[in-house]
Order: sequence, then C-alpha cells, then structure tokens
Amino acid sequence: MRMYTLVLVDDEARMLDLLDLYLAPNGYRCVKCRSGQEAIDYLRGHHADLVLLDVMMPELDGWETCRRIRSFSDIPIMMVTARDETADIVQGLKIGADDYVTKPFDEAELLARIEAVLRRAGARRSAIRTAGLVWDEEEHAVHYEGKPIPLTPKEFAILGLFLKRPNQVFSRGQIIASLWGYLADTEERTVDSHIKNIREKLRQAGFPADDHLQTVWGVGYKWEGRKP
Repeated sequence: MRMYTLVLVDDEARMLDLLDLYLAPNGYRCVKCRSGQEAIDYLRGHHADLVLLDVMMPELDGWETCRRIRSFSDIPIMMVTARDETADIVQGLKIGADDYVTKPFDEAELLARIEAVLRRAGARRSAIRTAGLVWDEEEHAVHYEGKPIPLTPKEFAILGLFLKRPNQVFSRGQIIASLWGYLADTEERTVDSHIKNIREKLRQAGFPADDHLQTVWGVGYKWEGRKP
C-alpha cells in the first residue's frame, strides 16, 4: 500500500502535533512546516501528495501561500482554518484550493476529505502525452515512442513546466522563480543552457524539438502544442 506524504502548514506547533496525531496512525507521512515560506521551500525540492494549509499565519498567510504554490505546482491543497465565512471558502477555492475544512473539525470527516481529495488527484494525475512524447511525473521519466530520454532533475522540471502550460510564454525570470525560488542567485544564461540541453536530448531521441520547444525572441520560451 502506498504511503502518502502530507505537508502540514500551521504557525501553531500544537495544531501541527494534533494533525500528526490524527494522520500518522492512518498511514500518512507528515511533514510539519511552521510557515508558508517553509512549506514553499520544501515543495520546491521534495515530492508530496497533499498540503493541509492554515489561513491565519503571520508574514505569509494561507491565501498568498496557496497562490505561490500554485505558481509552480498542481499539488492538491486543503485549507484548514477557523475562518468559516462563505466568502472565505469561496476565496480559497478560487485561488486554487481543492477543499476547505473549518476548525474545530471532526477527525473522521477530515480523514474522509483527505481520502476524497487524494482520490480525485489520482484520477486526474496522469502522464502528459504529446506527439509521441510522454512526461511521467510520478515515475520521473520521459520517453519518446518508447525510448527513454535521460534528463537531469532540473531539465525534467523545466520540461514539465512547459508541458503543463502549453503555448504559455515563460520569461527566464519566471522559470528561475518557479524552479529555483524567488530569491535564488541564478543567472538567466543558466536557463538557456538547460533549454539547449533539453532540445539536444529530445533531438537525439528523434523528437522534433524545434517544432515544440520554441524561443520567443526578447521574451523567453514556450512549448507549442495542445493542452494536456
């Protein structure tokens, strides 16, 4: 049976411990984060299956944390908060949350909602296929017509960024922010180097890279193709 990793985000250690107490015995691996930024930093470098996100936190609240996570990841997000006004629930769902649970919550209901969100995510999370190319996030593998294409982790992530948002133009700065973080001291030519390597590896596998991974002069790069 697969063990799911849940990222718990709350500025109160007592609430993190309580959630862990509920969830760990039910087979969930819990990663505790005391701030939105800590959660964002973790998600940029690690795999997780679901985020349980508090709203009322200092410095970076749950709304902004959700927005920033959505800028680079489609991981399911469940807001867990004492704010139970309809307007708050609507706002949470509009900015990208998958579900909204209010405090105090019933343990059985929380577990049922988590299972439902993970079930929906599993149903929609499939490999992206386009023109014979397969990008599989779960297996962390790329194939073209059955032939594996060996990409580095950063190359894999950049290709995934494009494939998840085909036809969207990304500036070098946006790519750096999405993969390295807003405060990263990464030069834009590093992105160019990664793009060059991706193109070359796709070409070597026989994939028509130039037809899809395109340079938008003066702006950045985009993937020409159908939406997944």
